[in-house]
Amino acid sequence: MATRSHHQNPTNSTKKKKTQKNPEANILYELNSCSKTKDIKAAISLYESAISNKTCLNQHHFNTLLYLCSTFSADLEFKNLALTYGFRVFDHMMALDLHPNEASISAIARLAAAKGDGDYAFEMVKKLDDYRVLPRLRTYEPALFCFCQKLEAEKAYEVEEDINKMGLSLEEPQIAALLKLSAEKGRGERVYEYLQKLRRSVRWVTEETGKVLEDWFCSKGSELCFEVAKYEVGFVKEAVLRNGGGWHGSGWIRKGKWVVRKGNVEPNGRCCCCGKQLDCVDIDDVETEKFAQSVAGLAMEREVKANFREFQDWLEENADYEAIVDGANIGLYQQNFAQGGFSLLQLDAVIKEMYTRTGNKWPLVILHNKRVQALLENPSYRKLVEEWTNNGVLYTTPHGSNDDWYWLYAAVKLRCLLVTNDEMRDHIFELLGSSFFLKWKERHQVRYTFLKGTLKLQMPSSYSVVIQESEKGSWHVPIVCDDSEESARTWLCITRPGACEGKTASNMETCENGNGPCCKLATLSAGDSEILLCYSKNHASQDSYQKSDDKTTSMTGKRKVRSP
Repeated sequence: MATRSHHQNPTNSTKKKKTQKNPEANILYELNSCSKTKDIKAAISLYESAISNKTCLNQHHFNTLLYLCSTFSADLEFKNLALTYGFRVFDHMMALDLHPNEASISAIARLAAAKGDGDYAFEMVKKLDDYRVLPRLRTYEPALFCFCQKLEAEKAYEVEEDINKMGLSLEEPQIAALLKLSAEKGRGERVYEYLQKLRRSVRWVTEETGKVLEDWFCSKGSELCFEVAKYEVGFVKEAVLRNGGGWHGSGWIRKGKWVVRKGNVEPNGRCCCCGKQLDCVDIDDVETEKFAQSVAGLAMEREVKANFREFQDWLEENADYEAIVDGANIGLYQQNFAQGGFSLLQLDAVIKEMYTRTGNKWPLVILHNKRVQALLENPSYRKLVEEWTNNGVLYTTPHGSNDDWYWLYAAVKLRCLLVTNDEMRDHIFELLGSSFFLKWKERHQVRYTFLKGTLKLQMPSSYSVVIQESEKGSWHVPIVCDDSEESARTWLCITRPGACEGKTASNMETCENGNGPCCKLATLSAGDSEILLCYSKNHASQDSYQKSDDKTTSMTGKRKVRSP
């Protein structure tokens, strides 16, 4: 035992000596501990000790100190201490010719903004280019928020412009700050622009952002028009259709006071406050075309090009389908048991149900030719499969192909409903990497179940829980909700009295129900042939509508644009 103790003690002693011989590592370890425990006084004491002991400090030491100081820059008790040492640490770092990284600049920018010096914060961001370091959104935030708080609009817009140049995207906090600034400065055209950016960026808003919107629409500034021009109602309607529903992006419509109310939306999509039927929002024409091209491009890389091109040509000539059916997904549903196989009865039930729901139009079923051949060889199935073929229901994909590409491309290209339980999470769908893929699925995918042999279809929701702008100029903004029931979600309903969506202004009877304020639905009288549209040529939304000849027909309100 004595021998083991004799060997252990020198080892422990050696470890202590090694630790003592590396003061830089010791200080970094202790600074990190201070950072975790948010102990700024202990961190400053360590910094002073390091200076007095002439300890060599590196970027990690300085960044940890800067982070701590910037964290306490908003703390009333420690603000002065944090600012004093924060700038001192940064100056020390620069004096040692240590190049700051993005974290260093973000921290000093926060310190500058806490002192009210947005100019210095923005200047620091610009200096990152000297060190060939790319800024992040958080790097710009201090300068942007500082300018917004001080109502220095042009400077805030300049920061936003720089953010855009760097290819970064604003998020809700930044958009809300710019929207609030623009509202307080009476810049109505900018408010409209940021409302559109908010619509594109988030599905619903926080309570804080909702309050910003309420304040704007209840202000005198919101009642004014900024540049007035006359447009036909049809112009705005076509813009809404072209954009996939839910917004037109053409500018403020009409003028006068706004009515801002909070309420719920019924399961069928009707606003309980104004009676407006909310849209089920689709991706727009440009996004749809890009999506179809992406699917086709990936399919061409993985399929025999001639086979897939043949399918594309066939689809051009047979473009009248309202629904696409993933045949294999339905036929194999719940068939993982001993006697299970391909259920033709399940597939036939879906085909017939979709035929009825689409106004007696047959859906297009995509099925691999190997499976079709097997069905034809079964006498019990042959007649039904031949009937499908005669009715133009079946498209058989060739040997070696992946039918997923075929049914996805057809659904996107024809802007159809897609009947499948495939969640499209496979790697082939991940390759699409599209921000609008989820929006498209929400609008087009029809899921199904069979309960004791009885088919039940889950159609796309009758409305989308997203910020919506109507063709008559009203806005509906969903607020973030912790409740899993959509009926419990609060919406901002923002209308003008003369443009009430679901009723005439004289028939706006307000009542109460279990879901909050609800208005009885009344018939809206025919509007004028023209509406007033307020907009700004200088700050037109990038979503602005360009005239289209696209037509729409749908049994579910979906947008349909057919190739000639």
